[in-house]
Amino acid sequence: MNISELLRWQWEGYPRYHRSRRNLLLHIVLVPLFLFANLSLVIGLIQGSWLVAPVAVLAMMASIALQGRGHRDEAVPPEPFTSAANAISRIFLEQWLTFPRFVLSGGWLNALRHASAR
Repeated sequence: MNISELLRWQWEGYPRYHRSRRNLLLHIVLVPLFLFANLSLVIGLIQGSWLVAPVAVLAMMASIALQGRGHRDEAVPPEPFTSAANAISRIFLEQWLTFPRFVLSGGWLNALRHASAR
C-alpha cells in the first residue's frame, strides 16, 4: 500500500475506530504531545542536546502507548500492524495527517458528541 492509499484507508476507517469518549479525549491531548516530541527530537539532534533527544523519544513512546490503551475502549479495535514498517508509517501518518484532519474537519467534535461512555 503506498502512502496515498494508506492515508485514504486510514481516513475512511477513522470514525469507526474512534468512538469512545475516553479514547477521543486521550487523542486530543496525546497526539499534540507526540508531535511536540517529534519536533523536540529533531531539534535536540540538530543541536546535539543529548538530554532533549532521549526525553523526546520517551514522550513519543508514552504517547503511542497511552493512545493504544485508549483504543482498548473501542468497540472496533484497530487493524493489527503487519510489519514494523507498517506500524511506523501508520503511526506517523495518523499523528501528523489523519488525526489533525479529523479534528479540523469537525469529525473529532462530532465523534465526541456521539461518543459512548465506554
